[in-house]
Amino acid sequence: MKNKSAFWGMMMNLFRFCIVRTYLAIRYFFHWITCTGSFAPGQARHITPSPGLSKGPGLPAALFRHHVKQYHESSCSVASVVCVVNVLRERYGCPGPTITQQAILEKVRTAHWKERMEPGGYEGRRGLPLAVLSAVVKDSLVAYGIPFKKVEMIQGSLNQRRARVRQQILGHLKKFQFFDSCLIIAHFDQGAFIKELNIPHISPVGGFDPSTGFVSILDVDPDQKFSYRIPFNTFYKGISTPYAGVFRPFGYDQGGVVVIHLN
Repeated sequence: MKNKSAFWGMMMNLFRFCIVRTYLAIRYFFHWITCTGSFAPGQARHITPSPGLSKGPGLPAALFRHHVKQYHESSCSVASVVCVVNVLRERYGCPGPTITQQAILEKVRTAHWKERMEPGGYEGRRGLPLAVLSAVVKDSLVAYGIPFKKVEMIQGSLNQRRARVRQQILGHLKKFQFFDSCLIIAHFDQGAFIKELNIPHISPVGGFDPSTGFVSILDVDPDQKFSYRIPFNTFYKGISTPYAGVFRPFGYDQGGVVVIHLN
């Protein structure tokens, strides 16, 4: 059984490096020469840090205080989850030092999270699909004794459910921004937002401005020096992508959001 698992992992890694990366490079080049995708007008706008950006009592300010960058290319889930965990530990006055990415991986073993962060992944699977992310978020909150009402997973939709799902996510963005009643982690196509490959990516939502419709993303990618804002339509499209189907063998179906309801 162990040999079979190792063989399957080797084949998944071969598929990822030879097929998927070639396809992604071609797609990136196509967007570049045609000025489409993230190369089209009206995409991400960098958020210039200001002294007061991370100050204040609300959740958006706390997210900027606890924002960290992922420690390697597949650990966006770790950086995102540890950020919201530390935000809520601060909110509820939990004792002890700030939780690190390495510490949370040792404590929360859901879905072989730690193994998925290793170079070979778990049976060739790296990172976390949306449903697995939702389970990891919930178990992380439980593991650190953080009170919450529920953890909700909302998968993006481009079909007949589109209007209803859009309104549902808009409602949660407003609750987060104005009522401090939830936190949101986005699972999205990074190349739909910024000039990067079209890969599944995870980062916390840092803010929402209903007057402009812009959503702030606290991107945990260390190559992104600044956080950025994107129009809600771009945000919704990015979290609704089926990732072109090439990541389906690794368990990725569609993006979406994980909402932590606090009250």
